Amino acid sequence: QVQLVESGGGLVQPGGSLRLSCVASGSISIYAMDWYRQPQGKQRELVASITSGGSTRYPDSMKGRFNISRDNAKNTVYLQMNSLKPEDTAAYYCRARLDWRTYWGQGTQVTISS
Repeated sequence: QVQLVESGGGLVQPGGSLRLSCVASGSISIYAMDWYRQPQGKQRELVASITSGGSTRYPDSMKGRFNISRDNAKNTVYLQMNSLKPEDTAAYYCRARLDWRTYWGQGTQVTISS
């Protein structure tokens, strides 16, 4: 079992940047890792993925402003978010997956507002 804790959310002005962190309770080196977000009242959507080997994937709607990375030595996955917009306001969640197993964090709130 892997426990995930996200951090780094907060209130940012439009055009600003944030880096979210997801720290795992144990090694994540064999896990694929994802960042999802869920705006209030809407469905959860994929923001970015990174394989155990470090390959990244982004939905077309997320390309260009988001960057996912991992540091297996620190059991941590990051999401760098740039040029933030009010529509990026959401709770952001980290997920670890391996075969049929998936583990979610509790989320961190990101609010983009002037």
